[in-house]
Amino acid sequence: MEINERIKYIGVEDRTTDLFEGQYPVPDGITYNSYFIDGEKTAVMDTVAEGFEEIWLENLKKASGGRAPDYLIVQHMEPDHSSGITALMETFPETVIVSNAKSFPMMKQFFGEDYPDRRIAVGDGDSLDLGSCRLEFITAPMVHWPEVTLAYDSTDGVLFSADAFGRFGISEQDGEWDGEAARYYFGIVGKFGSQVKKLLDRVAGLNVTAICPLHGPVLKKDIGHYTGLYGKWASYQPENDGIFIAYTSVYGNTKKAAELFGKSLEEKGRMVISADLSRCDMSQAVSNAFRCGTLVLATTTYNGDIFPPMREFISALKERGFRNRRAAFIENGTWAPRSAKVMEEMLSGCPGMEFARTKVTLMSALTDASEEAAEALAQELCGAPGGEN
Repeated sequence: MEINERIKYIGVEDRTTDLFEGQYPVPDGITYNSYFIDGEKTAVMDTVAEGFEEIWLENLKKASGGRAPDYLIVQHMEPDHSSGITALMETFPETVIVSNAKSFPMMKQFFGEDYPDRRIAVGDGDSLDLGSCRLEFITAPMVHWPEVTLAYDSTDGVLFSADAFGRFGISEQDGEWDGEAARYYFGIVGKFGSQVKKLLDRVAGLNVTAICPLHGPVLKKDIGHYTGLYGKWASYQPENDGIFIAYTSVYGNTKKAAELFGKSLEEKGRMVISADLSRCDMSQAVSNAFRCGTLVLATTTYNGDIFPPMREFISALKERGFRNRRAAFIENGTWAPRSAKVMEEMLSGCPGMEFARTKVTLMSALTDASEEAAEALAQELCGAPGGEN
């Protein structure tokens, strides 16, 4: 695939991995993106994951016409992007690695070699002249590792964005981007919102015509849509005013309450997404919580605490900087319900949280009283946050 007359895609598709990074389901696969830049001097942008080196090198040889690349540019040292370094450097003994100085110790740790006689260390504002185009380097520490360095082709406006703007899945750009990109962002990058904002400020000053990430499709159309979403996500602002109901249920009664509550909200015209945390993809639940403006948590009291999948979920939100949302609670307990208190305490340290005044308590199962409380909570959430119904 050609990005333009000088830049060709040489990455690979992974349709075999079930869990990316050992925790994120990828039923639609994932790509490991690499690019060949054909100038007076040639460069390869990043490599691929272990097990895909052979097909990637074949892609490179076809794109280059068998020419040895002058440079291998390493933006990011995670092994899903760097495992081909050894193979390339052995295949092409004259190739020089270009990367941030922080990359080389990691290279030594991962692969036992850091190529002291075949490397160029670059920092923020440095550039690499390939003759027909010029790459300008932008350091982006903690988006989402400390060595991350983006490259901008100032000739054609192509931004090589490392893991920023990545997405799970292998479908082309015309497929749905936002959902899997959000799941990728909030799972992997989400904790580092302030660093992403700094990067976006830098990108705003560039004339970007295409974004080439290390996962997912090359983005050429409506660049503002992607940077706009990243701006919201990095600012921890909700993408929509939907209500996400996350629940766990032991014997089905809490599930019934969550479903009844969701139906009441939908009848009032609200967008509702629901998930059973014991059965759903946890990374999707985390993404839904960040994308929606209101979070409703429903769970049972369990060993004087909360049901384990709910604790895992809230902990995952906190680890990723969850904030600036309205939250409400539905609790269940046969003799000493206290899960609402525990959940609120867990979220109370998250900045900018607003908690609903109404709490719904089930004593084992729904009753007329608890259904009335659920209706009161639905009416409260359908009013303006912080205001009267």
